[in-house]
Amino acid sequence: MALIAVAADKGSPGATTTAVALAALWPRRALLAEVDPAGGDLVYRSARENGRPLDPGTGLLSLAATARRGIAAEQLWDHSQRVAGGLDVIVGLTSSDQGAGVSGQWGALGKAFADLAQSPHQEAAADVIADCGRLGPDSPTLALLPHATVVLLVTRIQPENLAHVRERAVALNNKLHGQQRGAAQIGKPQVGLVLVADPAQGGRIAGQVNDMMAASHAGARIAGLVADDPAGAEQLSGRRRGRVDKSLLVRSVRKVVSDLH
Repeated sequence: MALIAVAADKGSPGATTTAVALAALWPRRALLAEVDPAGGDLVYRSARENGRPLDPGTGLLSLAATARRGIAAEQLWDHSQRVAGGLDVIVGLTSSDQGAGVSGQWGALGKAFADLAQSPHQEAAADVIADCGRLGPDSPTLALLPHATVVLLVTRIQPENLAHVRERAVALNNKLHGQQRGAAQIGKPQVGLVLVADPAQGGRIAGQVNDMMAASHAGARIAGLVADDPAGAEQLSGRRRGRVDKSLLVRSVRKVVSDLH
């Protein structure tokens, strides 16, 4: 694989937590890129391996400045930082006001992310997990998505959330693949849904959601279930002590990772 884009439709369904967990558990070397145009959280809630704060100036903004002159995929590492636990990250904007600094660069960034997996230098090759934040019809990160292998829309399972994500999947597939029926199933990127749910409910609801997507010709299907586990999310972010590897969150994401990879 190469670039995996993780996005939300409305509210705060857990897209960032899902992206972090996917990158941390990915079986190949992975780089987590925080590309939410509204601003990211990693610089506030994570720290470097040495315990010092992350540098907000080294990340998406510095990378976008480089991208204006062209960027080789291997240069992504010059703008990354390693957080406690060993995950390599490109921290995002600290506010939406900084979005102008990335304007017009989303496509170039997407290509660099996708190319990193194909680097001829094995020590530099990695898959990129991109946290795209909320994906609206006018989101600038839409220009990044054609370079992805998979786009994962993260949603909770309340009826209104599922209705919104169905409409987003239809609109996204029309934009990425045109309106030809069946094009979404054979084109790239594939669009998948990640349901954040109580594990006891998720399996039953997943089948119903797949049926709903098929009936709507949305061109998307369930890619996995992530446990609704606030305690596990706090452990993953370092805000709570405990064996995060034993949490429902991590156990559920391991299954998603296995299926995706």
